[in-house]
Amino acid sequence: MWLPWIEFSVVLTVVALLTVPMGQWLARCFTSEHHTWLERITYGALGVNPQERMGWQRYGTALVLSNAAMMLLGYMILRVQGWLPLNPLELAAQAPHQAFNTAASFITNTNWQSYGGESSLSNATQMAAITFLMFAGATTGVAVGAGFVRGLARSSSQDVGNYWVDYVRVLWRVLLPLSFVMALIYVWQGIPQTLGTDAIATTLEGAKQQLMMGPVASFESIKHLGTNGGGFFSMNAAHPFENPTPLTNVLHILSMLLIPAAMTYAFGSMLLRRRQGWVLFGACMVMFVGFLSLVFVAEQGGSALLERSGADQQRSPTQPGGNMEGKELRFGIVDTALFVTTTTAATTGSVNAMHDSLTPLGGITPMALMMLNCVFGGDGVGLINLIQYAILTVFLAGMMIGRTPEFLGKKIEVREMKLVMLSVLAHPISILGFTALAALWPDTAASLNNRGPHGFSEILYAYASATANNGSAFAGLNANTPFFNTTIGLAMIAGRFLTLLPLLALAGSMAAKATVPAGPGTFPTATPLFMGLLVFVVLVVGGLTFLPALALGPVIEHLQMLIGQLYA
Repeated sequence: MWLPWIEFSVVLTVVALLTVPMGQWLARCFTSEHHTWLERITYGALGVNPQERMGWQRYGTALVLSNAAMMLLGYMILRVQGWLPLNPLELAAQAPHQAFNTAASFITNTNWQSYGGESSLSNATQMAAITFLMFAGATTGVAVGAGFVRGLARSSSQDVGNYWVDYVRVLWRVLLPLSFVMALIYVWQGIPQTLGTDAIATTLEGAKQQLMMGPVASFESIKHLGTNGGGFFSMNAAHPFENPTPLTNVLHILSMLLIPAAMTYAFGSMLLRRRQGWVLFGACMVMFVGFLSLVFVAEQGGSALLERSGADQQRSPTQPGGNMEGKELRFGIVDTALFVTTTTAATTGSVNAMHDSLTPLGGITPMALMMLNCVFGGDGVGLINLIQYAILTVFLAGMMIGRTPEFLGKKIEVREMKLVMLSVLAHPISILGFTALAALWPDTAASLNNRGPHGFSEILYAYASATANNGSAFAGLNANTPFFNTTIGLAMIAGRFLTLLPLLALAGSMAAKATVPAGPGTFPTATPLFMGLLVFVVLVVGGLTFLPALALGPVIEHLQMLIGQLYA
């Protein structure tokens, strides 16, 4: 009975232990004055000046224009796939609406897929478009996280650093070395890494079976370290070539949480406020454990309908084995629950089970984590989203005691709160607005696998995943249509930039402020009390915003399941 909780405790303890060295590594990367020869060559190739100091406007412009250029390049590769080498199966190019969706997905660190990787993309496209964009999206997130923290750390300054320096350093010093090492470990564990397209195997019955292959290990390493998600194969991390052993499953989980958790320590180190960083880490861990407990208990309890067994319809105490529908037997409910929580908390989107088959209460966990979008979150941006809630928390606390709120020695005034609320509101507007549009769209019913509240949950999950830049799906929704490819692509872009840019502006505003010494009325933010208040504000704001939508989906589905109401 206690074995699952022991496993959870061990994995999360390892995450906490890795947070310190990884956080120190990130902090040194963000603050170093030295440029390596490789970085200097890169600056020269890009034609940028590493000595330039950028205000938030210039920093944000470089971010948007570089991402737009890389997205266009990825789109072009997807559209000319049929002419590229390493395509012996002669796979056709993606349609314009699907190529737009795919390019938007991978540049925004979302990695939503409306296609099956092994049957739609050649090895050349997997490397030149998909893997390239996975590095680009993850590097952008960590780089902006560095600029944001730097803005909070500075006083009476007009710059937040240099976007190109942050980007190049994160790429060369962090993501490429880590991905290389992890890829070697994955190859050791049996994940393929080859330019070959397929292999022919003879089954026990004597039949011939075609096994698709490719550069999977390199794909998997940046997929999880970069909180990217997606899958080389349509089965994603449930496929034995992507996740062959219990060790790879644990390494996937640790990789997803490594950089998001370490960003809290890097934040504390850069501001010389390590206790503040641990408060943010603790808030994330408290919420993570709470949601993990919810999905594990719900899946272990199983379906209430299946508790009725026997000819006399007497109720058995539990569903034997729990809800195993849509799960890999080699992972079971324990590893599935941990993976579900991790992949949506860290906005990765990699899955080792079918989320569409979760119980209604189990399905609330991934949706809620994407709606909150700050429980560790994606590389770099998760910390930024959490700090926006921290500022909202000190604002509410300041209003309650009648004092001007302060955070990190800076006064929080009207401009800062407008920027925070702009970011806070952009997230639900995208999710709920596109969900409402899809619910009214005439052709939506043809894309649904279920009617009723579960069908609504499939739509809501899709746009929550897109806007949160997560990329996982209930998978009961056929999203490969012009309407869904276009609107989900737009939701990805809105979720990435309409939340990120206001908070970058917030960092610029905070950098320009002078630091004021703490006074008798200053509300301390490096305490367990503040950690509790932060968790409370995140859950209340998220609950008030999204509870009505969740009530129309998984909540009512659970209540109807209790009385035996099902939808085909």
